[in-house]
Amino acid sequence: MTEAESIRNKALELGYENCGIIPIAEVDDYTEKLDERVKRFPETREKTGGLYNFANLTKRFPWAKSIVICISRYGKYRIPPHLQGRIAKYYLTDSRTDEASPDYHASRAFENYLQEAGLQTATERKFGITALRWAAIKTGLGTVRQNNFFYTPKGGSWVHMEAWLIDRELELKHTDAQKTCPKNCSLCIEACPTKSLAEPYAMNRLTCVSCLTTWDGWDIPNEPYNKEIGGWIFGCDACQDVCPFNKGKWTEDETFPGLEALGERISLEKIIEMDYGFLENVMAKKFWYIGKDKVYRWKINALNAMRNGYQESYAAYIEKACGDPNAEVRRVAEWVKGE
Repeated sequence: MTEAESIRNKALELGYENCGIIPIAEVDDYTEKLDERVKRFPETREKTGGLYNFANLTKRFPWAKSIVICISRYGKYRIPPHLQGRIAKYYLTDSRTDEASPDYHASRAFENYLQEAGLQTATERKFGITALRWAAIKTGLGTVRQNNFFYTPKGGSWVHMEAWLIDRELELKHTDAQKTCPKNCSLCIEACPTKSLAEPYAMNRLTCVSCLTTWDGWDIPNEPYNKEIGGWIFGCDACQDVCPFNKGKWTEDETFPGLEALGERISLEKIIEMDYGFLENVMAKKFWYIGKDKVYRWKINALNAMRNGYQESYAAYIEKACGDPNAEVRRVAEWVKGE
């Protein structure tokens, strides 16, 4: 058994779906992909700039020789039904920083294994040390479909990727035998609420609901796509939920640690009533794309969802938000009330 095969076997032992290894130089051409994206959506140039660090890794890590890519499947967890269509499933089951998650412990155990095998390693647990989808494609572990998500035969797009740089020249590639997207299928494009997915493989991150409810879209009353956001308050699953290649891939065989209990404390109404201590110490820890200094965004997103799916029972909560301690929440609540 080769060293590369031993690494893969360890990954499988720890519960990963699969593992591959490529020479570090194979992601150098990611620069070209970024150039293509900026050319297609020039308005994203500023947001895209930092991604160039994912290519030409030898400039940042001159000792690194190879990239190890591991795939884990998160489409195995039970999702509280009332959170479907509110919070994206990836974020509900996000194990990147969740020390209670078995997936987090598997990741740490795998990294320890690499180091104990005498390998120098580098990784970035939150956002990846390189372009994860691009590197995973190079390993043959799966494919990227028209909605821009990475798919594996077993997990569909409900998979998470991790990468480690190592200081040894190893290679372990696979052959992806999945069918390509039919040329006449446009379900994901049609499902995109804001038409951020403008065409196959072309997504404008500035108008994506996932970005508008987390990183961007801070001024909801003046956000051009506030109505299209619909009932989403953190992320979006629209283009993945309709994809035929995801049919039957989510199985709900396991319970994600703490999700059931946390889910009982989350609804549009309960978010309006949440105290800022809970938002800062619980919500910001779990859903860390919205940091402690921006937790009022949860109430703003909830108010926008109430506006877009208005029910008479929401009136009292909108009124209550008009007296919220945060001035921005009060402003948005008054706007929703006026609507």
